[in-house]
Amino acid sequence: MTIEKTEPPVTAFMLVKTTPEWLALTVQERVDAFTTQVLPVIKARTTGVRSRFYDTEFYSARVTDVWVWEAESHHAYQLLIDALRETPFWERYFEIVDLLVGTENGYARTYGVEAVATMAT
Repeated sequence: MTIEKTEPPVTAFMLVKTTPEWLALTVQERVDAFTTQVLPVIKARTTGVRSRFYDTEFYSARVTDVWVWEAESHHAYQLLIDALRETPFWERYFEIVDLLVGTENGYARTYGVEAVATMAT
């Protein structure tokens, strides 16, 4: 039996800052904008991508949110970014402060060692 190697998932930590245009919208307008202007484009252009959102404006003036995107491959991640750039999300509603992209425990795969991690007890 041959085991097929697959790419490790790509995780992107997208550090963003809300713009005055986004903040001028009501909460319902923000939800509507995201579900009608952003999500349909992502769904139409990508597969194998999952997201989570973290509010950081309570602790940082430079970054108001961290969006964590997990993509099953580098190609899926590329398609995600291309899709986002075609929506008002990109630099209209949110300023992209930084993108930190990596693969979990890449060093362990590179060196053939067990990943070092902690677990809550």
